[in-house]
Amino acid sequence: MTDIQGYKGVSYNLLSKSKVSIGDFIDVKTNNESIQGSLMPRYEYADDQHIVIKMSNGYNVGLRTKKIISIKLITKRSAPSFQPPKTPKLDPKLPKVAIIGTGGTIASRVDYRTGGVHPQFSTNELYAIVPEIGKYAQIHTEPLLNIYSEHINADHWNIIAEKTVKEITEGFDGIIIAHGTDTMGYTSAALSFALSNSPVPIILVGSQRSTDRPSSDAALNLIGAVASVTRIPFSGVYVAMHGSVNDSTVAIHRGTRVRKNHTSRRDAFQSIDISPVAFFKDEKVEVLTEDLPLKNSSLQFKARCQFEKDVALIKFYPSFNYKIIDHLVDSGYRGIVFEGTGLGHLGEDCYQSIDDAVKKGLLVGMTSQCIWGRVNLTVYDSGRDLLKIGVIPLGDMLPETALVKMMWALGNAQSGKEAEILMHENIAGEYLERSTFERRKKYEFI
Repeated sequence: MTDIQGYKGVSYNLLSKSKVSIGDFIDVKTNNESIQGSLMPRYEYADDQHIVIKMSNGYNVGLRTKKIISIKLITKRSAPSFQPPKTPKLDPKLPKVAIIGTGGTIASRVDYRTGGVHPQFSTNELYAIVPEIGKYAQIHTEPLLNIYSEHINADHWNIIAEKTVKEITEGFDGIIIAHGTDTMGYTSAALSFALSNSPVPIILVGSQRSTDRPSSDAALNLIGAVASVTRIPFSGVYVAMHGSVNDSTVAIHRGTRVRKNHTSRRDAFQSIDISPVAFFKDEKVEVLTEDLPLKNSSLQFKARCQFEKDVALIKFYPSFNYKIIDHLVDSGYRGIVFEGTGLGHLGEDCYQSIDDAVKKGLLVGMTSQCIWGRVNLTVYDSGRDLLKIGVIPLGDMLPETALVKMMWALGNAQSGKEAEILMHENIAGEYLERSTFERRKKYEFI
């Protein structure tokens, strides 16, 4: 029985008639030429007007069925399968780095049935696929989760934080966390607060495209993360992702100041209102700032990993229904972070509901839905009214970071008042003294 996975209709009938299977080395004669290669699978939503073969030069080519005159079997072969190379040997002279796997695109492969990607690689396989990282550190892989980042919640932050603490106490010089990109900014903020006095650097790394795609950014991001975690002089939590659309630069972003600003570009992640803290290019790491806590391997630290789930992030918009606020209060929520307009404004229809929320003990914070800049509730009457009600202005904190910080503050404080005090403190670089007026910097590594 022939295996022609993913093909249907016209293409299926053509291949079935020719008695060839996925992986077979075949000769396809068209109106113009004869092409030889291995028959590749297709995904279930692909059209039925093409077949795909992999030529000897490694490139795939799609051939229109209406132009195909004949298909002949040259050699029977097995369907393509993934066989990871052997893991490189450890060099005891190098720093010890733990790579904790949580899933995401960086640990995924294309599923030819659906055409999508799904978590498949273990962290050990990921290391074997990118053996270059072995020249920067003794790599120890630690599988923990294997899920897409949109499924990660506050419970997972706690699990990741506790695993990270364990690796640090066992003497690792740096921690890499392989993570999906969709919620990487949330997790990096969560770890920034939970592990705010970590003695070693912790870097989250991901990829926009899976490791088996020719355009994948996974390898360079992972190499940049490992090289940086061993060479930067400071501790704290960071994100390592492409700093340009080409394969030249990896930017290292502070964990509380980074945002994913594009759905698919390889340089989707940007530091907001500041530049990245470092760059990796041509096997070198350039540190751009010295205003960060330094490594201190002798430091004993205690993680604060609890997060309150009943906190909401609400984006205000014209005709916003204030009853949403009432519903959250009635549902037992303990905090709300608003993304207000401009300097931090909401429609007056919301004021009474917010006043009721504050009087019932909820923390209510204000950020801006603008990407750059900061809130200022003293400029207009609207802002001053919100201040009088008890809304907490959160400066230039990113809304996502503010949400995570409020979850963390309420989860670890002994009272609402203590949580409010924590919200005002600059714990992990979430506040900046001043915001730049430049909309966006093009980060060039010199």
